[in-house]
Amino acid sequence: MSLRNANRLPLAELEPYLLQLPAEPEQLCWGSVFGNDHPVELEVGFGKGAFIVAAALAHPHLNFVGIEIDRALQLYVASRLAKRRLANVRLIRGDATRIVASQVPSASLQAIHVYFPDPWWKRRHRKRRIFTPAFAASCARAITPHGHLHLATDVEEYFQVMLRVLAQESRFMMLDPGAAESGSPGELAVTNFQQKALADGRAIWRRTYVRVADADHSPVRV
Repeated sequence: MSLRNANRLPLAELEPYLLQLPAEPEQLCWGSVFGNDHPVELEVGFGKGAFIVAAALAHPHLNFVGIEIDRALQLYVASRLAKRRLANVRLIRGDATRIVASQVPSASLQAIHVYFPDPWWKRRHRKRRIFTPAFAASCARAITPHGHLHLATDVEEYFQVMLRVLAQESRFMMLDPGAAESGSPGELAVTNFQQKALADGRAIWRRTYVRVADADHSPVRV
């Protein structure tokens, strides 16, 4: 069964979870979006929603925003949210690179989660990869000081690219792999891609970075 029809609720029941972007250059206002001042975390590329649904269930005191380019996935995950009556999630359909750069307010996110981004295997397509110096800079602008950027992939070559990019962004410092905050949403980063990678016996590479308050802080070099 296609995702376009699988377990879909009527569109009217999904609309509360579908966040429409304001016209550019207007930025989003999280207080207006959620009707409260709870901390906000953003997932780039939520896929079938394994992480964002689990995180929202486990952390009702946090708000979650997901960005996904695929309309069918947006509606599929909205159905999952509606069935669970999760009021602390909103889903955006669009280009995460552009949205984070231009419509997410500065220092407004507690964390950004980027799990298993498309590696764009062909060399001529690698310019389409989301993880670039410009994207890292947008994340640094959007995340509040002492907030976090969580990464995971099953593609070692792309992982090394991420590390090199972030090594050049002075506003991020890599945390020791064993220093993740206990009970944080990042601990729930078991996505559908991860489940498949583990089933296939592939390794998973992860890192968490903290957004430092002092822009002159020297990041970990890779």
